Amino acid sequence: MNPTTTNGTAPEPDILDALRLAADPDRAAGFAEAAHRILADLVSGGAPLGWADPPGRGEVAELVDRVLRAAHTGDGALRAAYSGRRLVGLGYWLRHARPTNRQHADLEKIAVAADAHGQGLGRSLTSALVEDARGAGIEVLTLDARADNTRALALYRSLGFREYGRLPDFVAMGGRRYDKVFYMLDFRAEGQRGEEPTHLQ
Repeated sequence: MNPTTTNGTAPEPDILDALRLAADPDRAAGFAEAAHRILADLVSGGAPLGWADPPGRGEVAELVDRVLRAAHTGDGALRAAYSGRRLVGLGYWLRHARPTNRQHADLEKIAVAADAHGQGLGRSLTSALVEDARGAGIEVLTLDARADNTRALALYRSLGFREYGRLPDFVAMGGRRYDKVFYMLDFRAEGQRGEEPTHLQ
């Protein structure tokens, strides 16, 4: 049971970055297992997270290790949402692998536990990751999503992402086909808006 605040409502979830997660040995030790429970449960319910079947513990543990290593070297960022001591959501971005594209990053996954939906955790996680990317000097933050994931796409648009392309009937899932939609958030445009216009003499 989650503790309550003095006005009787549940406290705001704590959105930890990789450093704060590592600084809490108990949370760090149980993070991969807790992440596996969330991801496997969501995928089993049909969530569009990139797996056709629920991922195994080893696969998620390997993914978590890769993301944490990237976060500690500046090549990625992880955010973990906790309600008390319970993990209720996670998300991450990673720099693009090609040497010529490493100034950009891809927002790869945002996942919120099924029983924590509707609390704004997806927005909180995504907003934190956008700020991490901005602070890391990322130029363009990209993502792709299944076209029927309308709630997630609406969230991304509300945070400034815009569609730059799609592949029709690209994703095969459960005997159905879905468009794959590509979104981007261009931080370079922010810098350009802040520049004073120059005039030729």
